[in-house]
Amino acid sequence: MAGTDVADAPPRRGRKRHVLGAVALLAVVAAGGAAFVVIDHGGEPEATGTAKAPVATTSVVKTDLSDTRTLPGTLGFGAERSVRGAGTGLVTRLPKAGATVARGKPLYWVDDHPVPAFVGDTPLFRKLDKVGTRGRDVTVVANNLRALGYTIGYLPPQTPAAGKPSVPGDVFTAPLKSALKQWQVDAGLEPTGTLDVGQVVVLPGPSRVASIKAQLGDPVAEELITVTPTAKVVTVPVDATDVGTIRPKARVSIVLPSGKKIAGQVTAIGRTVQDVTDGSGQNTAQLNITVTPRKAADVKALDAAGVEVTFTSQVRRGVLAVPVGALLALREGGYALQLPDGKLVAAETGMFLRGMVEVTGTGVTEGLKVVTSS
Repeated sequence: MAGTDVADAPPRRGRKRHVLGAVALLAVVAAGGAAFVVIDHGGEPEATGTAKAPVATTSVVKTDLSDTRTLPGTLGFGAERSVRGAGTGLVTRLPKAGATVARGKPLYWVDDHPVPAFVGDTPLFRKLDKVGTRGRDVTVVANNLRALGYTIGYLPPQTPAAGKPSVPGDVFTAPLKSALKQWQVDAGLEPTGTLDVGQVVVLPGPSRVASIKAQLGDPVAEELITVTPTAKVVTVPVDATDVGTIRPKARVSIVLPSGKKIAGQVTAIGRTVQDVTDGSGQNTAQLNITVTPRKAADVKALDAAGVEVTFTSQVRRGVLAVPVGALLALREGGYALQLPDGKLVAAETGMFLRGMVEVTGTGVTEGLKVVTSS
């Protein structure tokens, strides 16, 4: 503070430090929700014999400041995804709710023929029967056959022809066609070496059957089942205005219904805003945060449950702190702490949290007694 030695200047005899304009100017600290007094130095002479009123004091403490919030969440398998059939025919067998979907194994049956599941990001949208066909659907077939242990041979890279757009994906080669035929033999399918629309169903990843939507005898080209991922996650609705304080991959703690605390990690932050009406009729915009337990075994015995999740957005360990009410905002700028004898000690502020503020500066030490308004 330029021109003011706040650490060593004792109060002048016969004068007192007074509140500017004889009125306390309260400034609200946004992060702490508390108030401090703006002061200057100087004022009118103190009346002789006036008794000094007792002041409240507190001590500078060394502590950890942690910005944490605990929110309710729901343990489960995450959002359900609808699975529709394709092609023609009638559904003759369906899986059971709760069943795990295995790559390359039948998920349902059409006209009493099994429809196996593949994993990928592109459904089969055409018949694959001609060697030389290129596309992302071919890549799905190649990746799944390779994952199932079949030798698919060399897949040549694309050499774009001049003036023609490139086509993403792999080529349906003769070795790949042969591998497909061998898989069909092993899976109990007709060994044609070809795949038509509806003969396999493509899911986005390892899946679990959540619910059954169709009945036996329904046309296959309808919603048949819903699936979820196989890993259990916690879904936490968070006010849209608070989502910015939560970071992907952030570590969190989860309290189970038993009271056991387990470790988790933020694995997804939703992008779809939902309007939620609370008990008072107020609408709140919320986004869903997905938290995954770090050890699946910790939630093995639970399929669904209400839990609590603690998020920590900022931590300051081993810092010096005082109640916000001990801060003095100086007229010339900056802050100070007032000692019981009236002296001022310059203080730099750091993190504000729940009525406490981090302070540093020359002379600011653990255990230092300072005046406080709270």
